[in-house]
This record gives sequence, C-alpha cells and structure tokens, in this order.
Amino acid sequence: MQDSQRSLLGELKFQLKFGSMTHRLLLINLFVFIVIHLINTIIRLSLLEEPFFLQFNRNIFCLETELSQFLLKPWGLFTSIFSHIEFLHFVQNMLVLYFIGKIYEGLFDKRKLWLTYLFGGIFGGIFELGAHLLFPALQENSTVIIGASGSIMAILSALACFSPNLKLTLFGVLPVPIFVIAVLFWLVDLVGLSTGDDHIAHFSHLGGAIFGFWSVQRLNSPKNILTMIQRWWTSFKQLFKANPKKSGRKSTMKTDEDYAYERRKKQERTDKILDKIAKSGYDSLTKEEKDFLFNQSKNG
Repeated sequence: MQDSQRSLLGELKFQLKFGSMTHRLLLINLFVFIVIHLINTIIRLSLLEEPFFLQFNRNIFCLETELSQFLLKPWGLFTSIFSHIEFLHFVQNMLVLYFIGKIYEGLFDKRKLWLTYLFGGIFGGIFELGAHLLFPALQENSTVIIGASGSIMAILSALACFSPNLKLTLFGVLPVPIFVIAVLFWLVDLVGLSTGDDHIAHFSHLGGAIFGFWSVQRLNSPKNILTMIQRWWTSFKQLFKANPKKSGRKSTMKTDEDYAYERRKKQERTDKILDKIAKSGYDSLTKEEKDFLFNQSKNG
C-alpha cells in the first residue's frame, strides 16, 4: 500500500512496525501522554476522590525518589521515561528527540538508539535516586520524577562526545556545533542544582548525560556498554528459543570478533560520511551516502 493510500490508523500501525526508532519512540510517548490525560479526565469528570484514583497516574507513571516508596513501585524507573503530564514539557522533549534521534539513528542504528534512550533514562533515574539518598537537602523534599529528559540527554551527550563538531542548523539558518548545544544543556542543569528552586530533576538529566558519554566509549570493542547489553539480551532470548540442533536449524550466532569486524568496517565508512557532515552539513551528502545511513538504521 502506498503512503498516500494509508489511513491515519494504518499509518500509525505502519510506523510502529516498520518506521524508524525515532518515530516509534515519539509515538510511544504520545500514546502514554494521551492515556495519562484520559485517565485524569475520567477521574475529574466522575468525581472519583478516593486516594486510589487520585494517585493512579502517580503510582503507575512516576518514579518515586523516596526509597520506601520506590521499593513499592519500582516500575516507575521504566514507565517514567515515556511519560509526561505538562503539555509544554511534552512538546519540548519530543521536538528535541525528533531532531537528535534522526541524526543518532543515521550515524549508528535503531537498536543503539533504543538502548541509549532506555538505559540512559533508567541510569538517570538511578542517579536521581542516589542523589536523594545522599544529600540531606533533597531528602527534605522527596518528590516524583516524570519525563523523557534523562533519555534525551543521553542521546544528545552521546552525539556530542562522538562527533563534537557535528553541525545542527538552528531555525534553519544558524549552524551550531552539537557540543555547544550539549554544553548549554549541561550548564542549565548545573545552575539549576545551585539554585534548587525550579523543581526539575537535574540529577536525572546529568545521569543520562553520563550514560551517553559511556555509551560511545570503545565503540568498536566488545566491551562497549551498548554492545554488552545487546549480547546479554541476545543470550537471554536464546534461552526461550528452540535448540538449533533439535529443530534442524543451524545456529547463526556470531562471535565477538565477527561482530567487532563488521562494526569496524561500517564505522570506517560512517566516519568518512561523518567528516563530510561536520564540514558541510547533512544536506551535502549524496543519495548513496544518505541511503547507507538509512540502511544502517533499518538493519540495526
């Protein structure tokens, strides 16, 4: 079916199944945002004032920073990174995710984008929890964390560390190196920590940034954190699959050396394209070079 012939529902299904990881993450965040406000609407219109209903969204979609509450609702470490309540917060995060997600996915692949978003957000949440356990000032004001900002900081920081001179065009006219944008975001969090009056989870953002840095270290090595996570996940999935010998199928699992060699060859070409982007911008790429980056993300 051609793009112009798909209905809205059909297009949403298509993007969730075949679209880029950036589009999938945007749709997941949008879906959760709608669900949260539908629940709030039902509670408000139905006059459901029991504590269970009034705290429903907090119990499901927020990360508790008080240890005793977190232990009762640990799933918030995962659900909170896809959740937003304030409309402006949601729009700001999704706009940033849209632009940097496409760049990240083009330079690396969709699996790495997913892992960086997921574990960057989780690491940021753990970082925030640790800060609340460590610092007395935060213990006096236990709160909840919600939003994809930690995950987005992980992606942005990974790009800034991997290719600091990569140009982003602001407002369609102003090319700015991505490290400048990242530094501005980090400074906002540092200033926020020094004032402490903006009710923003700055430690979560900084934790995500640290994971982003970590994720691009030793990129072509089997000891890279994202490579290790992928390998652990593959091994975990193999536990639930049929034994290849019994099913008559040959195992296609690759060794670490095979994986590293393939990644190294792809990286060599990616580096050349990356240098071109840093010097002349993404639009200067040829169709073949853009197709290469796109195929990397589709095959990631």
